Amino acid sequence: MVNKEKVEAAVKMLLEGIGEDCDREGLRETPARVARMYEELLEGMDASAEEHLMKTFTARDNQMVLEKDIEFYSICEHHMMPFFGKIHIAYIPDGKVVGISKLARTVEVFARRLQIQERLTAQIADAIMENLKPKGVMVMAQAEHMCMTMRGVKKPGSQTVTVICRGLFEQDESLRSLFMDMVKQR
Repeated sequence: MVNKEKVEAAVKMLLEGIGEDCDREGLRETPARVARMYEELLEGMDASAEEHLMKTFTARDNQMVLEKDIEFYSICEHHMMPFFGKIHIAYIPDGKVVGISKLARTVEVFARRLQIQERLTAQIADAIMENLKPKGVMVMAQAEHMCMTMRGVKKPGSQTVTVICRGLFEQDESLRSLFMDMVKQR
């Protein structure tokens, strides 16, 4: 849970540290606004993927379920700058499926934390494996990192891609290829 008072004090100290006047009109309410923003952006810290993945439905003979192009926004824990992009999730049910909106909600649980993309990708896959108990899951995240765009190397448009395979996807190259082909389709 975000401690708004501490965040406000830290933002005020940051503003003073960069030479700003915290009492000028445009900045008077900034510490409170930033505290509310972080409360919203980091609401996944107190959330659980289990609550979204626990309601399942019986479904037989599904070879693969793919939900692609799930947009996400997260905050990099290294520079506290945004990174954003799309996540693609495929799983092979073992008699049970989850409502497709629950996959997007699972993404939100983990994206709305201080994160690194590699951990985000793995957390999504592991939560699906643990809660749905599918035969396999594959997750791909494609993101642009503002720490690469606005500062440092300054390379706008560069994409970082992470992929995690669990279960049958680890063992079966044809499943991984099918996933990649399906993600590429428009």
